[in-house]
Amino acid sequence: MRIAIIGAGNMGSWLVESLCLDYEVGVYDVDRSKLKYFFNSRKFLYFDEIADFTPDLLINAVSLDQTLPLFDEIISYLPEKCIISDITSVKSGLAEYYQKLGRRFVSTHPMFGPTFGNVKDLSDQNAIIISESDEEGKEFFREFYSGLKIKIHDYTFQEHDKTIAYSLSIPFASTMVFAACMKEQEAPGTTFRKHNSIAKGLLSEDDYLLSEILLSPYSLRQVERISVQMEALIEMIRSRDKEKLKEFFAMLRSNIGLES
Repeated sequence: MRIAIIGAGNMGSWLVESLCLDYEVGVYDVDRSKLKYFFNSRKFLYFDEIADFTPDLLINAVSLDQTLPLFDEIISYLPEKCIISDITSVKSGLAEYYQKLGRRFVSTHPMFGPTFGNVKDLSDQNAIIISESDEEGKEFFREFYSGLKIKIHDYTFQEHDKTIAYSLSIPFASTMVFAACMKEQEAPGTTFRKHNSIAKGLLSEDDYLLSEILLSPYSLRQVERISVQMEALIEMIRSRDKEKLKEFFAMLRSNIGLES
């Protein structure tokens, strides 16, 4: 199988390095300086070279805001049999786009990401494969993720975005509130440092991605849950209600699977 990967950022680079020993892989990036670090793979400088490569699979690994424009720009250079693929963390609009395009596609989401994931050991990580995707494309990514011991979940486009709204909007919003309340501290404790590290990782992400996660049609309800629980906690603190705090702590431990 010949695989063309567009975008040599963190995820694109990981894909090239993970696939190049088992497949014929080529990579393209508008920033040509990024290409010099790759081995066992072809480097494309122009889309015409991708057309000559005649890929069986094209993986679009550019930033979220550039995903659809990139497809529009490159689609005429791809053979009709080529399966097109995205790895975006937000799938809004993709189902309609693929349907309108009328080409074979596979949409997946490796959920570890470049910021927090340890790409050297992915055995405790997860990936989503969109069930409406082409069968051959799904099988390819199923074998790829399984080979890395990544746990695979099959979701529809809608199920994916509902899941991401829960799994990302709550920690994203909570971390942003933490960052909003931060000030310089000369002797930060371990918990503070851990939260600070998470906040720095999150806020190193692209503004467009953060906005799309929070502005998902399924995110508002999840973020509102934070507000409800914060109001309840504030009232417990204001009234100095130790019994309710004890019940609250028990609920929290139960929610995250800790024994009381």
